[in-house]
Amino acid sequence: MCARLRPKAPEAMKPIQKTLLYAGLLVVLGLVFALYTRPDFVMTLANQVWGCF
Repeated sequence: MCARLRPKAPEAMKPIQKTLLYAGLLVVLGLVFALYTRPDFVMTLANQVWGCF
């Protein structure tokens, strides 16, 4: 008889990994919000999205 191999249960994230992940997400979110303070960027983005339709 063959023994069935059971997949290991996923391990929980370590606290330092979770902290680094949240910090990275906050940096990306902050950069996106900073771009919206530049009206020329917002107009360029809007024109590019509008050009798709």
